[in-house]
Amino acid sequence: MDKLAIVVPCYNEEEVLKIASQALREVLGDLAGKGKISEESFILFVDDGSRDRTWELIEEEHAAYPDRVCGVKLAGNVGHQFALTAGLLTAKDMCDVTVSIDADLQDDVAVIEEMIDKFHAGCDIVYGVRRERKTDTFFKRTTAQAFYKLMSLMGVKTVYNHADFRLMSKRAVEEFSRYKETNLFLRGMMPLLGYQTDSVYYDRRERVAGESKYPLKKMLALAFNGISSFSVKPITLILGLGAFIIVMSFLAAVYALISYCTGHVVPGWTSLILSIWFLGGLQLLAIGLVGQYIGKIYIEVKGRPRYNIEKVLAGGGDEEKEAEEA
Repeated sequence: MDKLAIVVPCYNEEEVLKIASQALREVLGDLAGKGKISEESFILFVDDGSRDRTWELIEEEHAAYPDRVCGVKLAGNVGHQFALTAGLLTAKDMCDVTVSIDADLQDDVAVIEEMIDKFHAGCDIVYGVRRERKTDTFFKRTTAQAFYKLMSLMGVKTVYNHADFRLMSKRAVEEFSRYKETNLFLRGMMPLLGYQTDSVYYDRRERVAGESKYPLKKMLALAFNGISSFSVKPITLILGLGAFIIVMSFLAAVYALISYCTGHVVPGWTSLILSIWFLGGLQLLAIGLVGQYIGKIYIEVKGRPRYNIEKVLAGGGDEEKEAEEA
């Protein structure tokens, strides 16, 4: 029987952690009772340097359910993508299949059974996909749709309306572990693995408690990271825009020469100043964009560890860990 690990990244989730633990334990118990997963299946909470009582609550849950609840404590806050990666790579050698889900329980835990069924049917990756976005605000819905369209335009393969709620087989996680980059965008990396995939569909709920850990600023940073980590099209677009402006400048020069020869010169400096500002802004934009790519190269070539695991709670005991790189 396949052993399942449900990986849950957490950052300041003290209000929802025990509720999530109970809900996920019930899912594991139900699936084990139906003979779809091993009785040794477990939840792996990953504390991403929380500043509240999140880790204390994980320790309490582990003490109460040592065979069902495990934990990983990161030495500092490294962000959702790194925390999820730490959980997946820690669980890799402890189970046969993983399901990643956020602690807020907005993703429907009921479809985990459908994910397991598709895994048994031969799928290595099963994506959890939202059916619709009616519960989102107009702004969030519009920006989310624009994000997926922009990613597609930039040549980045993603699954529409899929975040990080997914099932991965052991060999899929092992293949993912070979991807060593520091600039992580998991939604774009999973389609690169090349294994058989499928999707399950669900309605996203409101948070059980607490506040969202992904405000607009973080969403924009994630979007830019996804584009710049998987595509060089922005630089190509700027190159094309530069060529277009050169052509337009040549035509403007021809027009100016004809105006001079015919004596229809219009004195003034406004158009000149606007042109200088426009070209100067374009140049700064281009330099800044190229600088972002160079900055990413700089971060990658240093090869620093992506996270530091301070402690692991598993198998009924505490295991101290030194710094690890995924």
